[in-house]
Amino acid sequence: MLITGGAGFIGYHLADKLLESNYQIDLLDNFSRGVNDTQLSNLAENEKINLINADLLQSATIDRLDQDYTYIYHFAAVIGVQHVLKSPYDVLTKNFILLKNALEIAKSQKKLERFVFASTSEVYSGTLNQFGLEFPTPESTPLTVASLNKARTSYMLSKIYGETMCLHSGLPVTIVRPHNFYGPRMGLSHVIPELMKKIIDSKNDKVDVFSVDHKRTFCYIADAVNMMQLLAESNQTIGEVYNIGNDDEEVNIKELAERIIALNGKELSINPLPPTLGSPERRIPSIAKFKDVITYKKQYSLDKGLQKTNEW
Repeated sequence: MLITGGAGFIGYHLADKLLESNYQIDLLDNFSRGVNDTQLSNLAENEKINLINADLLQSATIDRLDQDYTYIYHFAAVIGVQHVLKSPYDVLTKNFILLKNALEIAKSQKKLERFVFASTSEVYSGTLNQFGLEFPTPESTPLTVASLNKARTSYMLSKIYGETMCLHSGLPVTIVRPHNFYGPRMGLSHVIPELMKKIIDSKNDKVDVFSVDHKRTFCYIADAVNMMQLLAESNQTIGEVYNIGNDDEEVNIKELAERIIALNGKELSINPLPPTLGSPERRIPSIAKFKDVITYKKQYSLDKGLQKTNEW
């Protein structure tokens, strides 16, 4: 098995979960964003894990890899709002090259059973802005490209193009659209860990919270990787696109902050700040299509997942 972006948040947790199986797992990463921390080092000590420090942007990397992978999970991409706003051209070009090279690796495999491509919930953002969305939002929603001169469009466009590449690759592909994953080792530039650090470090009686009225359903990473593995190993999911996330426990960001404050035993009031630029007011996926083919009951409520993340 190969996991690109294997040192990243999703790749690490998927590999950790798959240690339960008999897979030999190659984790490929160039560590431009993935962190070689203690957790990853401990994971790499397992005899089932092979950590490969290589750059998937370089075509020479293709020849370094094996040809007996049965599963390839492609997570390597330029992501994160700050990166997207700063370097939209890099997002467009690098995400294309990363996927192109990953698909070339997949085409060289002798017994490939599945190529899993991680898209994004951002693919719905153009439709939301232009026409509004149905909530929960199904995968059948027509996709509309947002204004091309906006930097943020580059990311969703790279993923829409990526989905199309996968579907026309001739490979056994499954496409997943992640919705608000969270958990340990995520990094601090996402809403839940960012709020947690702010609240834990607070020396005042107030905490600044942006987008207080925006609503989300969050999915703990252990549930997310379980769902992805089940999709990858199902014969019914080839050539299909699936939302991955939760369709229940919807909260606004103010309530989320209040839960984290209570979790840390703090007495803080919330100082509401304006919405984050480009952030949708609501995001809740329909996972009915997933439930039609996979029987799975989530293991982590929001409170349980917040506790585990807060401990980290």
